[in-house]
Amino acid sequence: MSAGKAPGLDLDQLRGTIDRARPGLVTGPLTARLIEGGRSNLTYALTDGTGRWVLRRPPLGHVLATAHDMKREHRVISALHPTDVPVPKPVLLCEAAEDNGALGAPFYVMEFVDGTPYRTAEELAPLGPERTRGAVLGLVDTLVDLHAVDPEAVGLGDFGRPEGFLDRQLRRWGKQLAASRGRELPGIEELHAALGRSLPSSPAATVVHGDYRLDNVLIGPDPATGTDRIRAVLDWEMSTLGDPLTDLGLLVMYSAKLDLPDSPISTTASAAGHPDPAELIERYAARSGRDVSAVSWYTAFAWFKLAVILEGIHYRYTLGQTVGAGFDRIGELVPVFIEHGLTTLQEG
Repeated sequence: MSAGKAPGLDLDQLRGTIDRARPGLVTGPLTARLIEGGRSNLTYALTDGTGRWVLRRPPLGHVLATAHDMKREHRVISALHPTDVPVPKPVLLCEAAEDNGALGAPFYVMEFVDGTPYRTAEELAPLGPERTRGAVLGLVDTLVDLHAVDPEAVGLGDFGRPEGFLDRQLRRWGKQLAASRGRELPGIEELHAALGRSLPSSPAATVVHGDYRLDNVLIGPDPATGTDRIRAVLDWEMSTLGDPLTDLGLLVMYSAKLDLPDSPISTTASAAGHPDPAELIERYAARSGRDVSAVSWYTAFAWFKLAVILEGIHYRYTLGQTVGAGFDRIGELVPVFIEHGLTTLQEG
């Protein structure tokens, strides 16, 4: 791709910014390609033929109020890079205002990490049962490592507002539901109210990822042993200081078998060798030392949150604002997520 042709990038201006901030880093003409799969912020792979990097920027047409996201993502990976949590090495952050920034938006650059994000059971199948099991258990172990980081010690003591975290989260997603629905959803108010009545007491706050699941990590061979390991945890745009068990609840939810043939939403849970949710919870508890007796609440909250997200997608689809394969079936999944949330909370 020639300079200036990557959508959302002006490679000539970008090269100038990198040369000023990191002289000698780039030694040849930059090329770029958009990495598919991102939900909001745009992600590009960069290379000069020798070195490889990744650039993250807000979506095209973003408003300046979202610009802090770049600084926030860059801040958290910069803080975590020296720890046991595998994250890409940060290279530079550009916070320039829209009118004079190299890309017309804030952005940051980090080193490229080789690895594979596994999004479906079909993608995991070639690994076989033993390697699949190891990859998912490694996901739990890395989450324990993340939650073991002392936020103050790495300069993240003011990264969020842990006090009242769960109550704010529940209210936030309730407001999101109210703003993005155009039909009756039996059980959704019941689930929201039941979650509110049974808010657990949060453990000590940690850095939380906010969207922790298998397809937000890169898995590849360990250079020393050749065995699979998590090479990098990605997509930190929802990270904050808060209740660590929200990350566990989301991971447990994504490890449940949906049993929805041909669904546009899938989990990796049906892959041969994939540990069941109970084993993941037990491993997290044993390695972290945390009380996980309220994990059913956190898992039910994850079901509720995903139901709200899917209903928002369905609502935009009905308004003609979302196009693409599979969006016409998103709406039928929302009641399934509501049902799972209610069942999980009742069984907890």
